[in-house]
Amino acid sequence: MLAAPENPNTDRPLREAVRDTLRTRIFEGHYAPGTRLVERDLAAEFNVSRLPVREALRMLRQEGLIRDRASRGMEVSGLSAKDVEDLFDVRQSLEVLACRLAAARATEADLEQLQGLLDEADRCLAKGAIMDAHRANSEFHDAITRIANNDFLRSALEPLQGRMHWLFRHVSDLPELIQEHRELYGAIASGDPERAAVQSASHIGKYREQFPEDSPAAELTLQRKRT
Repeated sequence: MLAAPENPNTDRPLREAVRDTLRTRIFEGHYAPGTRLVERDLAAEFNVSRLPVREALRMLRQEGLIRDRASRGMEVSGLSAKDVEDLFDVRQSLEVLACRLAAARATEADLEQLQGLLDEADRCLAKGAIMDAHRANSEFHDAITRIANNDFLRSALEPLQGRMHWLFRHVSDLPELIQEHRELYGAIASGDPERAAVQSASHIGKYREQFPEDSPAAELTLQRKRT
């Protein structure tokens, strides 16, 4: 049974709770590529008005996780093999820059936040909370972008983040991924922008190899969901 959106914090907009629930369903494979998302039906399911659902769908469209298909309305996006290659090309270039800037600009508080996310990923993995571990890993990358403190870079990365997080949710070796993140953290914490850039390029390149050119990402998602 699929979970309804939780919004225990009344200061948090309901649209964000709905967005997060829909995003999780996409990441976990409950909504396969091509699945229609009907505003009216979702509002009834979640027992909310259509406005927060409409706003949540708009945010997911900006992230590239859903798309508008005219008469079909909104549907979950799929990624072709070329989409994956193009996405990695752009993401690798931008993330290398983000890590370079983060190494030069990170404060002690920033480094503590990154360390905390690494520890959280380890804790989640230890208790078998795999999706929570993936979430901490995704937040680790998002935190690096924030630490880079470049508004143009953040604007360029924002539309890609949802799709990149989707891909990285299907990395099978989580302990190795967390170790890779620890090495990336060490490079950023060293304050050496060049070391951070090299480590970032290596990190992204390694996981790029997990998505073969002859296999569409949508098919990979379904195959890995079954294994």
